[in-house]
Amino acid sequence: MAVSTRTRRNATRPLIVTLIVIAVIVALGFGYASPYMALNNLKRAADARDAQTVNEYVDFPALRESLKQQVTGLLTRRLDTQGTGNPFAAIGAMIGVALIGPLVDAYATPDGVAALLNGMPPRGNPGERPPVPAGAGNPPATTAPAQEPTPPVPGNTANGAANKGNSAAPPQPPQTTAGYRGLNEFVVNYQHGAGDARYSAILRREGLFTWKLAAVDLNK
Repeated sequence: MAVSTRTRRNATRPLIVTLIVIAVIVALGFGYASPYMALNNLKRAADARDAQTVNEYVDFPALRESLKQQVTGLLTRRLDTQGTGNPFAAIGAMIGVALIGPLVDAYATPDGVAALLNGMPPRGNPGERPPVPAGAGNPPATTAPAQEPTPPVPGNTANGAANKGNSAAPPQPPQTTAGYRGLNEFVVNYQHGAGDARYSAILRREGLFTWKLAAVDLNK
């Protein structure tokens, strides 16, 4: 009897080890793929304006802080570039700084997340709103009154073009690359063409398999 029991145990042990190895491989594979799945789920939810699902995949306080820092840096570099010999550029940049709060509020929304994930980041222009990506889901049934176009700011020649661009999607989808940047950070890079400026959306790990959009990098 003892020999029979020992034999059954010896026969069962390789099966248990095999199951453990399979479970570890599955867990590692799921862990590696988890940010890709989170990004896909987030983009689909943002395009559909599914606010509840978007909230599950976005760390909005962290994203707001990142947008604030990045847009401030964007305007600072614009002032440094245009300020020399152009007093109106400084006025335009100061107005832009005053409007950082409303711009951040506009982009820290499902509409803004959809724009970020479709290659349409903020440009730092006064009155800027997230454009509606092509193929995005229908907006809610209630419609807001049409907004007046933002008047151009002296010295900011890009403002007029931005007002037109806010109502239209880019002519072609951006080129994207995605990958890990460390164990707890996953970065998606966007670029519309060779020589064009790039920007990044950054997802950060929360827990073992959970990832959330937490930052952007407009300084590429």
